[in-house]
Order: sequence, then C-alpha cells, then structure tokens
Amino acid sequence: MPGQCGRVMFSTPFSSHVGRGEFTDVYDPAEDTFLLMDALEKDVNEIRKLCCTDINPLAAACSVESARCNGVNIQPIITDLVTGLMPRLQNQVDVLIFNPPYVVTPSEEIGGHGIEASWAGGERGREVMDRLFPQVSALLSSQGLFYLVTIQENNPEEIIQSLKSSSLKGTVLISRQAGREHLSVLKFWKA
Repeated sequence: MPGQCGRVMFSTPFSSHVGRGEFTDVYDPAEDTFLLMDALEKDVNEIRKLCCTDINPLAAACSVESARCNGVNIQPIITDLVTGLMPRLQNQVDVLIFNPPYVVTPSEEIGGHGIEASWAGGERGREVMDRLFPQVSALLSSQGLFYLVTIQENNPEEIIQSLKSSSLKGTVLISRQAGREHLSVLKFWKA
C-alpha cells in the first residue's frame, strides 16, 4: 500500500507463533528484524523472490510457518551459512540478506544449532559474519545486492572498507538506536 511520497509500505508480518508452542526456542522478531524490514521496504522494487537458509532446524520450520501465515511459500535450506550451495549459486544471487548473530560473546558460544545461533557472534560479534564475507562477491549476480544487519560493536564502517577488497561497494542504508544497541543495515553491490 502506498505511504509517504508514494513509497510502498507493508504491514508487519504475522508472527505471533514465534517463541510459543513448538517454536518456544526460536528467537522472537525484535528491533533488528524490524529495521531490516524497513531497509528492504526501501528497495522493494529490486527484490523479486527469496530463498532462505538457517542453521537451526526449528527456526527454519518457524520461517515456513511465518511465510504460510503471510501468504508466502518458502522452502528453507538447513545449512551453515551457504555451505553446500556453492558453486551452484555462484554469480546467481540477486538479493542476499543476512541478519547474523552479531552480539559480542565468548567464541565458545558459537557453533550451536539452537536459539543461541541467533545471537552469539563471538569476538567483536563478527566471527560468523566474517566467515560469509569472502563468499559474498562470488554469490552475487552482476546486479546482486547484499543486505547486512550490524551493531556499532561490529564496526560497520570497517566492514564496508573490508568488503571493498572483494570489489563490493557499500553504504549504511538505515540506522536506528534500539535500547542499548545502535543497529544499522548495510547495503553492498558489485563495484
């Protein structure tokens, strides 16, 4: 539906099942999720269809239920980041969206397949996202876009600079203070 200045605006997706019943151990949508939705809403005309992955099988099942409740059909792939998708998806991804585990935690908290996988980011909150960065350029199509949720402790400007070495240009698309966290969504494209 049209909003301010003719921009397309979407209602908040139905997600009352998240964190309840069989999905008790799935992380509820929070400020980072809603900021990411706001950022994607800005670029809705560039986004056509999505495939998703998650390391947590319960979170993947919850995503299927969320999609069903909102009139969308998805088939998540349960995998660690993009393991098993390369080289098949090389230069094929038009939109890559990553809301990573970005909270600064001890490194030993990383590697689980449960709810902790949704927040445990390790040193500087970057250990998981740093593993994906070397693969982003190879995944993206020539017109591909990469969206990444970060907090200030992840050093977003350093991330933008480091992905330049992979021939990706980047910018802070949107930022917001959410309690103690300063959230940003970064947007990257091939240079």
